Amino acid sequence: MKILVINAGSSSLKYQLIDMEGEKLIAKGICERVKDAENSCVSYTHYPNGQEVKAKDVPAPMANHTEAFHVVKALLTEGDSKVIDDLSEVTAVGHRVVQGGSLFNKSVLIDQSVLDGIESLCDLAPLHNLAHIQGMEASIALFGDKVPQVAVFDNAFHSTMPPEAYMFGLPYEYYEKYKIRKYGFHGTSHRFVSARCAEVMGKPIEDLKIITCHLGNGSSITAVKNGKVIDTSMGLTPLDGEIMGTRTGAIDPSAVLYIMKKENKTPDEMDTLLNKQSGILGVSGLSSDDRDIKKAAAEGDKRAALARNMQIYEIVKYIGSYTAAMDGVDAIVFTGGIGENADDMRATVCDRLSFLGIEINKPYNATLVKGAEGEISTENSKVRVFVLPTNEELLIARDTRDIVNSL
Repeated sequence: MKILVINAGSSSLKYQLIDMEGEKLIAKGICERVKDAENSCVSYTHYPNGQEVKAKDVPAPMANHTEAFHVVKALLTEGDSKVIDDLSEVTAVGHRVVQGGSLFNKSVLIDQSVLDGIESLCDLAPLHNLAHIQGMEASIALFGDKVPQVAVFDNAFHSTMPPEAYMFGLPYEYYEKYKIRKYGFHGTSHRFVSARCAEVMGKPIEDLKIITCHLGNGSSITAVKNGKVIDTSMGLTPLDGEIMGTRTGAIDPSAVLYIMKKENKTPDEMDTLLNKQSGILGVSGLSSDDRDIKKAAAEGDKRAALARNMQIYEIVKYIGSYTAAMDGVDAIVFTGGIGENADDMRATVCDRLSFLGIEINKPYNATLVKGAEGEISTENSKVRVFVLPTNEELLIARDTRDIVNSL
């Protein structure tokens, strides 16, 4: 069974083709600047006949997601990058969906009612959900009705949060009228690595208290108790939580109102400031990339050092609070682009959690980068600490396979 996994963004279309027999990656790529036909391009890594074929920024006119799908079709079935003879070899398509709201608490087979439901949630994730719908409709147009399409929701794993964790201190009527509450994101990643953590530990996830730290340009931290999420750092949108690459993270709402009044900013302008001009980029004034920030801090840039210290402080704070919320913790997992590669940040975070009895093997920790998996805690550590690369696409493929097999 071959599953095509799709992550459609507002101007991009990422794809992976996975052979579920052995869960082997056959091809992956990204179509970028979709809707800008003059400048759109595609980058990919395919494995025809076991050989790696790479290409970067190949011009490919794409005026919309439908045209992007035809580019993907050509890449998969034609030329040097060809990995299958025909699209009929694709059994099903799995789609990542950022916001399922309270309508979807598990992965589902896509039909018109599902598309309508996802569209009804566009106000909660206007850029993401609309793009996902466009990707789904383009995929259905290409593959036809006979190829099953499955939606896998980013927030579904967080649907087990209790009301005291997901409700905001607003008048209750706004929850009733607009469903304003914490939903959480990166759920597919948190689900994958928490399950992998239990597997590596050789224990049922139902017996464990795990804190998963998905750290990247967008970051979130989640408390998983007995296999269920009891709290997560992102909220109504991915803006909440710890400081991120270009997002503020948690902030006093009065600060938002104050800036809007002083700078005469519209809601849309403020949204841009909070989501795209703040965070590590805003504090450092330099970059949102941790590699740039680390280098600048080492060279004496005080604002870069401040930005990184803020990030480390907030990671420690969330881990500490979630340990309290779960009345203990058995394991901590680092994942995501920063979590998997910033070994110095992992070490500093663990040093500041010494009150939990955490002790790590720092030389070994420094070796776990670029997709390496391992346990960095020592035998004497009271909490086990892991670096576990995430694989959201594989989890989407697994959910898609399971739903198709149940038909």
